[in-house]
Amino acid sequence: MVSSPHEAMHRVFQDHPGLFSRVGPALGVDFPAYTSFDVMPTDLTELQPVERRVDTLLRFDTERDGSFLLAVEAQGRKDPAKLASWAYYLGYLNSKHEVPPVLLVVCQDRATARWASQPIRIGPAAWTSFAVFPLVAGPHNLPVITDPAEAAEDLALAVLAAVTHAKEPDVGAILKALSAALRDVPEDVADPLTELTAQGLGKLPAADLWRNLMAVDLSFYKSPISQEIRAEGEARALLVVLQARGFELPAATEQKVSECRDSRTLNQWLSRAATADSLDEVFRED
Repeated sequence: MVSSPHEAMHRVFQDHPGLFSRVGPALGVDFPAYTSFDVMPTDLTELQPVERRVDTLLRFDTERDGSFLLAVEAQGRKDPAKLASWAYYLGYLNSKHEVPPVLLVVCQDRATARWASQPIRIGPAAWTSFAVFPLVAGPHNLPVITDPAEAAEDLALAVLAAVTHAKEPDVGAILKALSAALRDVPEDVADPLTELTAQGLGKLPAADLWRNLMAVDLSFYKSPISQEIRAEGEARALLVVLQARGFELPAATEQKVSECRDSRTLNQWLSRAATADSLDEVFRED
């Protein structure tokens, strides 16, 4: 099953393809500036019943060196089976599109990044017939962005830094800088990046920190995650009021309130809870 961090680590390149040109220096590779780009189909399935999909596939066109394909793979753990898949992806892409491909692997921990960085050599011991040299981005080489001004200069890179450093000790400072930077940009820019960060943090402890940062001043945020945080607070307030008024809450009722994420419904229940004589009156269907 694909995890939220997996999706975020490659989707940020779909949403912000130009991010690759800024990640390159951190990887020690200087790719030429692109003049245009296209988001490519990710399906690498052949006619045979074997389905293969790269996570994200982009095409970049440059003035100096022509075009190249960028295959982005998000990798959360060591998986020996992936080595053959990555070699297949590059061979297939080169053959199908007749455009040189590059493989970028994005990792969230250093051990996986070290494993993914090793060259993939295919062939007998006496001769390497085919070799793949993945580019790997992760906590070992992406910048630690803890200055809100620096984060504001490149929000997509700041999001990628936060996601790839999610397991690192300095993730708190990174998230605080990103949160501060997002407050000063339009909602249509901030909201997708806020959600992408939450997705990338998954269920790690850093995800709770991010939610707390979003809850500090929700007037800045109208994204789904901030709306969910508001609803959670309203649900807790309703339970407090019901208990204070002496109602005995069945487990099913408490679960119904705790899981509700519709602010309008919660506010309606809360308004009734102040004067209602029974739980049926609080939760009646209009």
